[in-house]
Amino acid sequence: MALLVLLDNCGVPVPGQTVLVLAAVYAGTGHLDLAAVLLIGAAAATLGNMLGYLIGHTSGRAFVHRWGRYVLLTPARMERADGFFARQGGKVVTVARFVDGLRQYNGIIAGTTEMPWRRFAVFNLLGAVLWTAVWGTFGYVAGANIGAVYRTALRYQLWFAIGLGVLVAAFLLRQVLRYRRRRREDADAGRPSDRPEDPDRPEDPDRPEDSDRLEGG
Repeated sequence: MALLVLLDNCGVPVPGQTVLVLAAVYAGTGHLDLAAVLLIGAAAATLGNMLGYLIGHTSGRAFVHRWGRYVLLTPARMERADGFFARQGGKVVTVARFVDGLRQYNGIIAGTTEMPWRRFAVFNLLGAVLWTAVWGTFGYVAGANIGAVYRTALRYQLWFAIGLGVLVAAFLLRQVLRYRRRRREDADAGRPSDRPEDPDRPEDPDRPEDSDRLEGG
C-alpha cells in the first residue's frame, strides 16, 4: 500500500487511492489496524508529494523553458501560474489530493512555480492527513458496502472537480478583464491630448494646435 500511495502522489498514475480504501476495508473487518493504515497512508502521501515537489523544483523550469511552447506553457502563462500559486498555493496543495490529476501532479506544479518549501511542507502534510482520514474512514465504516460508498464519493468528487474548474475559469476571466481594463487605461493616459502642455516645447507648424496658433498670431 505504502509504495502505491507514494507513487500516486508524485506523478505516477497508479491506484493509490483505491489501495488505501481497500486497506481501510480490511481494517474494518479486523484484519488490519486502522491507526497503522492511516499513519502509513499519510506518511506515504506526504513523502510522495515531497518527491514531486523536488522533481518540479529541480527540473520543472528547465522542462518549461525547453518544451513549454509545445504544450502551450508560454513564459506569460508561467508568470501567471507563479502569481497564482504565490497567493493560492496552500489551498491548492491542501485540496488537490481529492481531485484525480491534481493529486498526482500538484507537488510537481508547486515545485516548478517555486512555492516556498516550508509553506509547501505544511499544506502538504495537512492535505495528506485529511485525504487519508476521509478515505480511510469511508473504507473502515463502509466495510462490505464499500462499492456503493466509493461510487458515491467519486460522484461527489466529480462535482467538486467541476466546481473547482468553474472557480478557476472565473478567476482567469477576472484576471483577463482586469488586464484589458488596465491596458485601456494606460492607452488613454498616454494619448497626446491628455498630456500636459510643455511651455518650452518649440512650435511645430505640422501640429494642428500649433498651426492654428501661428495663423492666429
